[in-house]
Amino acid sequence: MRLSGAWLIWGFAFNVLADGRQPPANTNASPAAQAVLKFIQGLQGRSEKRLLSGQFTDFGTNARSSTERVFGQIQQRTGSTPAILGVDYADWHDGRIAAAEPNAAALEQWRSGGLVTITAHFFNPLRTNSPVGGLRDKGVDISPLLDPKSPAHAVWLRELDDEAAGLQQLRAAGVVVLWRPFHEMNGGWFWWGAKKPAVFIALWRQMFDYFTVQKKLDNLLWIYAANTGGRTADFYPGDGYVDLVGVDAYTDFVDAQHIAGTAELLRLPKPFGFSEFGPHGPFHPPGDYNYLRFMDGVEKHFPQAVFFQAWSVKWGLTTNQNVVALLHHPWVVNRADLPAWSGSKP
Repeated sequence: MRLSGAWLIWGFAFNVLADGRQPPANTNASPAAQAVLKFIQGLQGRSEKRLLSGQFTDFGTNARSSTERVFGQIQQRTGSTPAILGVDYADWHDGRIAAAEPNAAALEQWRSGGLVTITAHFFNPLRTNSPVGGLRDKGVDISPLLDPKSPAHAVWLRELDDEAAGLQQLRAAGVVVLWRPFHEMNGGWFWWGAKKPAVFIALWRQMFDYFTVQKKLDNLLWIYAANTGGRTADFYPGDGYVDLVGVDAYTDFVDAQHIAGTAELLRLPKPFGFSEFGPHGPFHPPGDYNYLRFMDGVEKHFPQAVFFQAWSVKWGLTTNQNVVALLHHPWVVNRADLPAWSGSKP
């Protein structure tokens, strides 16, 4: 299928609402998606209850059981449930998209009054025989994915179709999804990362057009999430293609020195958050981090932040220290603190 070339154009008209907010990137966003975005946009102006808590649980066929276990442990330990559940459709066992279990977890979270974010660890449509679906393939030329005559383009659209099918199930159930594709694109460890910005931006806009126009996914709010470091805003696809911006940071130290590139992200006119946070570093955390250090860093250095998503296992909220104090901090918004979205809790 030939897609519009509109995503190749940098310039476009973009309106600001009468109250100063930017409208959803998808101009046909559902009423529930508009309500969620408006709520998130209003958090920074609050004195309390201004930072959405979040926890990633698992991938593919493990997502539902892991969510029940992880959220159950957090609830038992703290008396609170994170406002945001994070899952991913990628199933690493057989290299396929497996939406059923993530969707079951997402639907339970939404019906309980919570929010859902779905990360997309895409399989490489140009992959060789590398493990885990080519996720970490190096030197990938992504430009064939934009060429409707390329065999890789057809493979890519089939992968997008599989992702969209899962997202359409959530749309049918009224679930708003904070959709986070192509994360950490400024780094070189995923096949889509560290590309020429213009080509990456074209790929983002291609997916945006395909999902919003062709697939009519009006339940998505789009998150641009760079990794801490350099060139964090170089790959930004434009205000008309993004609703939220985030930084993925793996460090014990929550300040501008250790989480570089945040100044560029904060200049973008979108709500900002920690799209992934993990203490210690990207590998082998000991699981004994004092999460009040994270909260103290947010207050002192990143008061603009309106959400965070702790990563799973020993980076997360089940094993580390002072998680009770974190989730009971006056700034933190947990699931019970959220308003009733359409189709969620009564």
